[in-house]
Amino acid sequence: MYGSDVRVRPALAHGAGQHLLLIVHEPGVAELLSTTLKLAGYRTTLTGTGSEALERLSEQRFDLMIVDTSLPDMAGLSRERPVLAHRPPALLLTEYDSLDDLVPELGPGERDYVTKPFRVAEVLARVQVLLRDAHLGRPRDGSLSYRDLVLEDTLRQARRGTRPLALTPAEYRLLRHLLVNAHQVLSKEQIGRYVWGDHRGDNSIEQLVSRLRRKVDRDAPSLIHTRRGFGYWLGHAEDEH
Repeated sequence: MYGSDVRVRPALAHGAGQHLLLIVHEPGVAELLSTTLKLAGYRTTLTGTGSEALERLSEQRFDLMIVDTSLPDMAGLSRERPVLAHRPPALLLTEYDSLDDLVPELGPGERDYVTKPFRVAEVLARVQVLLRDAHLGRPRDGSLSYRDLVLEDTLRQARRGTRPLALTPAEYRLLRHLLVNAHQVLSKEQIGRYVWGDHRGDNSIEQLVSRLRRKVDRDAPSLIHTRRGFGYWLGHAEDEH
């Protein structure tokens, strides 16, 4: 349920007054997100329709927007193609495990998604990542690469050379985290908080890394490595010397 994790965990409460636009139709979800984000140190403006959100976006600048893709007027917005001076990063709340049906006016630019029903901790984690990436100036085309490994954020696709990688959302997030931090060892706790919004003490991370490694390193030099007792890192072993 949406309200099952309403507490703001200190490790995730890193807001510094950034202004977030919440485009959410369901009153209960809107109240939960608004209250939690304010407690986490963000400023929020709430709208209940896409058309109202476009008005707000044309009037002022926001650092990020959270968009419920089940908005009643979302389909109509895909035909309007509004021209905005600034398109903030977008976190999408969706019922689906892919971005195939999402409307085009939300891009180009940084965007991520969580599937409903969502956990508040995961929303906070995704907000932090989007704001951080926007601040660091990630490529506008959303691409990240290491040698022949390429990840395209705008399409949510990855490939190794010419071979496409069929990744689950969790595998995609793990690969992105490893790419952004290439040649840096990431602990299980760091990976868990990025991928799921919290640390998992079971063997979920080992299993996730194993699945991703089989897809990425199949028939190619290994890029995903284990540093026993410390965590995991991405890179070519030769580049470590």
